[in-house]
Amino acid sequence: MEDLRLYINTLRHDFAKQTLDKKDVNTNPVLQFEKWFKEAVEAKVNEPNAMTVATATADGKPSARILLLRNFDENGFVFYTNYTSRKGEEILKNPYASLLFFWPELERQVRIEGKLTKQSAEESDKYFQTRPRASKLGAWTSEQSRAIANRQALDDEYEKISQKYPGENVPRPIYWGGYILEPTSIEFWQGRPSRLHDRLLYTKEKGSWKIERLAP
Repeated sequence: MEDLRLYINTLRHDFAKQTLDKKDVNTNPVLQFEKWFKEAVEAKVNEPNAMTVATATADGKPSARILLLRNFDENGFVFYTNYTSRKGEEILKNPYASLLFFWPELERQVRIEGKLTKQSAEESDKYFQTRPRASKLGAWTSEQSRAIANRQALDDEYEKISQKYPGENVPRPIYWGGYILEPTSIEFWQGRPSRLHDRLLYTKEKGSWKIERLAP
């Protein structure tokens, strides 16, 4: 165990691939995110839409997990989940959340903070019908975040739901759908040598975006 701790303490990686400067970025952070996202796809980042979603209880106790970004535009960033899950219950009482993308192949991070609201039922229905049948059945099967007796109980419930909905036309559960995070701040982080990283923070003020460089 001591050898493992020593190994962790000596892990080092000096970032040196690219730079980030105010003169080179889009004044609109959503368009800048789109540019970086496309570059992550072109760089063959493993699951470029994977992001950490951090929520908190009403009294500020945080929790985080990896989810997949499913859409974004000027209105915000969209993901889907079970509304009765732990994250759903936290969002109900405290709608403020943070998203974090990490693209190590490009030595980049993007942090997005803002307020979550539920997507319309129509939009959630539309997305749900694009999912593979197995994923649709999974949404019905899992009482997300609830304790279950064992794996067999989950498999049995999946088989039961599969028989109930034998075709592709599986309806969306009312307790499952989308959230959209309307950003109030977006930070772009580019790794640089000697831990002197580039950080540009966009903050929304009176409908427009202010850009500041932050110390690393």
